[in-house]
Amino acid sequence: MAFTPSEPLRIAFIGGALNSAVGHTHFNASRLDGHFRVEAGCFSRHIEQNELTARTYGVAPDRTYKNWQELLNREHARLDAIVILTPTPSHAEIAIAALNADYPVICEKALGVSSEECRSIDRAIKNNGGYLAVTYNYSGYPMVRELQRMIREGRLGKIQQIHIEMPQEGYLRLGANPQEWRRNDYGVPTVSLDLGVHVHHLVDFLTGGNKPQRVVGDQSSYGQFSGLVDNVYCLAQYQDDLRVQAWWGKTALGLRNGLRVRVFGNRASAEWYQMQPEDLRWADNDGHCYVLDRGSGEAKTAQEPRYNRFKVGHPSGFIEAFANLYADIAEEIRSLKLNSLIRNNYVYHANHAKEGLEVMEKINLSTVEKEWLSL
Repeated sequence: MAFTPSEPLRIAFIGGALNSAVGHTHFNASRLDGHFRVEAGCFSRHIEQNELTARTYGVAPDRTYKNWQELLNREHARLDAIVILTPTPSHAEIAIAALNADYPVICEKALGVSSEECRSIDRAIKNNGGYLAVTYNYSGYPMVRELQRMIREGRLGKIQQIHIEMPQEGYLRLGANPQEWRRNDYGVPTVSLDLGVHVHHLVDFLTGGNKPQRVVGDQSSYGQFSGLVDNVYCLAQYQDDLRVQAWWGKTALGLRNGLRVRVFGNRASAEWYQMQPEDLRWADNDGHCYVLDRGSGEAKTAQEPRYNRFKVGHPSGFIEAFANLYADIAEEIRSLKLNSLIRNNYVYHANHAKEGLEVMEKINLSTVEKEWLSL
């Protein structure tokens, strides 16, 4: 099982109140296997929400702070890491301050609103000998990790095409009311900070780090918020003659979270769909088509005890995928505490986040200039 007999690592949340988009998910995922315990926090700028969240999470009043600066000043000797769950535009300032104060940092994606912000964070990491992990939770799903293994072992042959999409419907639904910061675009459109970085991450994850070389993009605004980019298409040419076709947006009615990835090699293809996360659809060049799940004889990674909190036939989901990633991050932080950081291949850091934002910036610029751009 994934549960650890070790003492939980002590963390504080900056952001992540009960009324936030991701706070309760991070709280549950971090605790699911006993790797972390939330001991302090500045969960919200609003006093009532801050105090309510602290009571719900079991955080003592004297360790519930009105601002994150006070938290960083007072908690250093009592914590193993800071978790940043505020809106993306504030990530860089908080992350740099935490790194300068010698805290290991776990940060919700996107790490910043631009590649320049990521470079500033990376400088703080290097200057302080610091640690920072970024949470890309979809690669925590067992069958996504199974697909990565199959690609790495050559089961699909030479990877030629990846079609990946992450369509959602939120900006066309009646009563749409996104957070205020999501109603503004930055150097990278907010929809790309929300969704595009996941798409970039999954292609990188599945291919073992294959990098894009040229991109061309097309962006549009179809939703209820005039001028706000909410639909993005991208064609990308990657190393080793790989072609990637991507789509993400928030104006596809009927798709709550339609994340889907199809990988085509010259020996076989595979498809994974986030709304049916236990299934990996497979087809080979001899005409065989079938579905793999955690109970399939061919599955190796997905059969590991850590991914089977309950027996096959009882689906694992989004929270469990997040918990898998938290377990990987815990492994790195525990080794860091022993002054010998051992990298976990499932954990991604500031440089990966910077690369993702550089890709998003090029896609945005390509839309304006209406041409292919090199990376």
